[in-house]
Amino acid sequence: MSHPIESMLGVSMEKIREMVDVNTIIGSPMSTPDGEITIIPVSKVSFGFGSGGSDIPTKKDGQNFGGAAGAGVTISPLAFLIVKKDDVELLQISDESGKLSKILESIPGAMNKVLDMFKKKKKEKDSNKE
Repeated sequence: MSHPIESMLGVSMEKIREMVDVNTIIGSPMSTPDGEITIIPVSKVSFGFGSGGSDIPTKKDGQNFGGAAGAGVTISPLAFLIVKKDDVELLQISDESGKLSKILESIPGAMNKVLDMFKKKKKEKDSNKE
């Protein structure tokens, strides 16, 4: 007799297999109408998985199991393989979003410094008037 956690883990892993396969990493080739150029997308797949459970003791006979499982999948495009007749080129996608988010995160701190500078100059100006 199998334990309930085995079926829970089995279903979760099967669902991950359904979502992520080799076609997710190396995508389906796309060709121009004249067939001169073929583009093949390449992606990075990351996933995490967690599960847990417990047999809960009771006065009655039987199995009282409580458990949960969860998974997360991230698919990020990395590059495109471009095939032209006898030439193959790799066109990488740069990760500019990381740089942009760092800039956006620094804006509030920079704004506070500028405001503090103006407040300090105003105070100095007001104290010079006295």
